[in-house]
Amino acid sequence: MFAHRGPYHPNRLGVSRCRLLAVDGLNLHVADLDALSGTPILDTKPYLIGFAPRHPVTQPAWATELMSSYY
Repeated sequence: MFAHRGPYHPNRLGVSRCRLLAVDGLNLHVADLDALSGTPILDTKPYLIGFAPRHPVTQPAWATELMSSYY
């Protein structure tokens, strides 16, 4: 219930990563954000290699196939 990516889940909070393109005062310009237009951003954090997975990330073939036409 809490781990799916659909729009109808109890707390409506999600985690996404994106590329920071520019900072214009209090506005952040980003690319590749996995969110709907108009979604409020509650917090931002930098990507730190120390918090990245220690081993290569893998996923089952069915997940790769499922996501091949997602975007």
